[in-house]
Amino acid sequence: MNLTYDPKEMERVAAARESFSGRLLTNSQFDEGMTITGIIEQEIKKSGVFKEKLQDFSFAYARTEKFDQMKAETIVRDLFKARTGMTMNQMRERLKANEEALTPEQKSGAVIYARAVEPMVRDGNKISFHRAAAHQAQDMAANLDITELGAKRLMSEAFKLQQGRDFYEWGKDLDTQYYRPQIEAEEQRAQQPRQQSLSLSR
Repeated sequence: MNLTYDPKEMERVAAARESFSGRLLTNSQFDEGMTITGIIEQEIKKSGVFKEKLQDFSFAYARTEKFDQMKAETIVRDLFKARTGMTMNQMRERLKANEEALTPEQKSGAVIYARAVEPMVRDGNKISFHRAAAHQAQDMAANLDITELGAKRLMSEAFKLQQGRDFYEWGKDLDTQYYRPQIEAEEQRAQQPRQQSLSLSR
């Protein structure tokens, strides 16, 4: 397995390979462990939690190797710290602290991301409200260095405050107006060849 890393990460990846846990692994074991660290990092940035996913992936990692789940978890934690420069809990705490430190202006600015959902659903190719909202939350989270879950909450609160209605109820209306007609049109197009085939076979 040949993984591709961000050029900015290459130095830390090399450090992870030479870490105590990293240098004991084969190339494939190292690549698998590093892949898991990326999945867990994504989960922390998404939801602010990691323990359940760490346990699940450590168990899967250990199943085909000569180490147990506890050892697998230690390896993943060590590689994570070597690659990111912080522990999983430190990353979680940093994101939490950043959200708590947001200014009123930053919080109210969440409505910009919330409103940006509408053109994505309206003009996009079969993009649902759920998908568009997740995309905007991801952008907001990356810009403010907070969790995506926190960004969604702030988007919902700011939208309610400034627009006077529930963000998710508004999303249902967007799906009804823009997304569902696209899906229904696609379903109708898919049925036409079948209907024509049935007509010819009679």
